Amino acid sequence: MRGWWREIAGLVLPVDCAGCGRPRTELCERCRGLLGGASSVRRVRPTPEPAGLPPVYATGRYSDEVRAVLLAHKERGALGLARPLGTALAAAVRPLGVAGTVLLVPVPSARRAVARRGHDATARMTRAAAVALRRSGTPARAVPLLRQRRAVADQSGLDATGRLANLSGAVEAVGGCAALLAAAQVVLVDDLMTTGTSLSVAARAVAVAGGRVAGAAVVAGPDGPEIHPVGHRRR
Repeated sequence: MRGWWREIAGLVLPVDCAGCGRPRTELCERCRGLLGGASSVRRVRPTPEPAGLPPVYATGRYSDEVRAVLLAHKERGALGLARPLGTALAAAVRPLGVAGTVLLVPVPSARRAVARRGHDATARMTRAAAVALRRSGTPARAVPLLRQRRAVADQSGLDATGRLANLSGAVEAVGGCAALLAAAQVVLVDDLMTTGTSLSVAARAVAVAGGRVAGAAVVAGPDGPEIHPVGHRRR
């Protein structure tokens, strides 16, 4: 119900750009461009790189504006941002070159965080990405195949080691998904990659359930030398 009222309010009330604050537009053209597109897709790698991390592609860098857009969608319920964020995610999926049906699987959020926010931001972006892919001719489905099996701590203040300890054994595939996993390849989806721990743990959960992870798509990755353009060989 809360999400419904937010969507209605976004239609009738004046808003400012979620990225830069420009008045009377939910997302200005400049900030929309910072989210990236096909020409800005890059493979991103954290340092150090956790074991089992699949290839990860991002369209944006974690700049002030991109960070503000992601937080506006996730924490402030700016639900209209799901569509441009989903478009960015779709662009990050395409370099993976998955043939056939693509299963877009969101990295699961903690239940208490979803309850506090009133919506599941990652799942919402994932659905928007699937729509964008289908419009361009790629058969894609957004399927929440993963869940957290126990409570985890807030990741924001943890380093890579702490995040791994926090998430180890915390993510599992839902029951009855074996046939679905056998018929398609999985692309994991998240809004942001920092240490890569969440994606590597999610990939392991898919593998344990008998699936194959072709890669992962995120809106933004860490800025700096660990970001490589598509096709660039890391030395």
